[in-house]
Amino acid sequence: MGSGTRAAGGGWSRRRLVGVLAGAAAATALPAPAPPRAPAPAGTTPSAPDAAGPPPATPPAERPSARRPEREPSGPRPLHIGTYTSVDGGGKGIGLAVYDPETGAITGTGTLTGVADPSYLAVHPDGRTLYAVDERADGAVTAVRLTDRRILGSRSTGGAGPCHLCVHPSGRWLLSANYASGSVAVHPVGASGALGERTDLVTHSSPAPGPGQRGPHAHQVVTSPDGGHVLAVDLGTDTVYSYRLDPRTGRLTEAARARTRPGAGPRHLTFHPGGRYAYLANEVDDTVTVCAYDRTGGRLTIGEPQSTGSGSGSGTNYPAQILVTSDGAYAYLANRGHDSIARYAVEADGARLRLLGTVPVAGEFPRQIAFSPDGTLLFAANQRSGTVSVFHVDAGTGELRLAGRPFASPVAVCALPL
Repeated sequence: MGSGTRAAGGGWSRRRLVGVLAGAAAATALPAPAPPRAPAPAGTTPSAPDAAGPPPATPPAERPSARRPEREPSGPRPLHIGTYTSVDGGGKGIGLAVYDPETGAITGTGTLTGVADPSYLAVHPDGRTLYAVDERADGAVTAVRLTDRRILGSRSTGGAGPCHLCVHPSGRWLLSANYASGSVAVHPVGASGALGERTDLVTHSSPAPGPGQRGPHAHQVVTSPDGGHVLAVDLGTDTVYSYRLDPRTGRLTEAARARTRPGAGPRHLTFHPGGRYAYLANEVDDTVTVCAYDRTGGRLTIGEPQSTGSGSGSGTNYPAQILVTSDGAYAYLANRGHDSIARYAVEADGARLRLLGTVPVAGEFPRQIAFSPDGTLLFAANQRSGTVSVFHVDAGTGELRLAGRPFASPVAVCALPL
């Protein structure tokens, strides 16, 4: 099945300002395994990237356990905060902080400068390298070594406005989504964590844009739990594209595509740990859907739209990101506009979501949410209030309890606890 032209496409848009104007914004990936505990001193020295050629073939990662991870040792843990550096009141780079894994209290420790508009962050599975999008017209992705916070260099994504990225479970490929161009880029990851030259760029040239959209808008790229497929969520075409990634060449081949109802505006997808179901947050029509997933062919079957708990139905709420606990028992959805986090019970081995209620996020416009590595805390980056809220997660009931006063951080659009 064809996957569209392999070229940079489209121009820059107002995507990165939409949190202020209309509410369409980027999401972030689930937190990866924790890196070494002690945060290094702040400060960076930009440098040229290490060479990284196409990596050797590796088998797909095994499906993660549905069991909650063991608790991390007590003591301060690193927290990185994404922002926009080119908007009024924005940050100066990646915000650096630590958090107390018991109380959830956040303490700022500085800023990592030298990365432009780092609106989304992800960490390598080995915990040694941080990756950030540079969400600009000439989009790029940047690698940062965490031990000394040295910038290992940036690589062009071949498109405009990259808003999401993830590391393949093998640790050998970085995948990024160009929102303004509606394309997905692939970069090899070298042994040092530095990025090599782009190996592929696939633009979503079909189907035609949905109602109110002028073109494709790749909003997220994520791998299936077994690493067998790469899925790209496109808000502009109301489609989720499934690709196979060649582990030798870093090339993408389309395997399947799934259409939402017209005008849904799919934004963010997350998998149940069992691997048979996934949950899709639809930004434009303010809904969430349960999707069945065929692991063999990579095909999603999208279910009926469900409530986000906003109760508005007037286009004033924009779901941002949905997460699932590692034991598969509960799901959480960030609601921008309603400024809440919806809580769902996950039933029938992942096949059903049941809305339990919402809790105020204690901020404005929660653009992204993330669990701490042990799953006991949930972080919410609130774009318009410039704060990060932290909640204790009750493992038995899934209830959220605010952990003190939110932490102030300029135009907070991503919080990545490690």
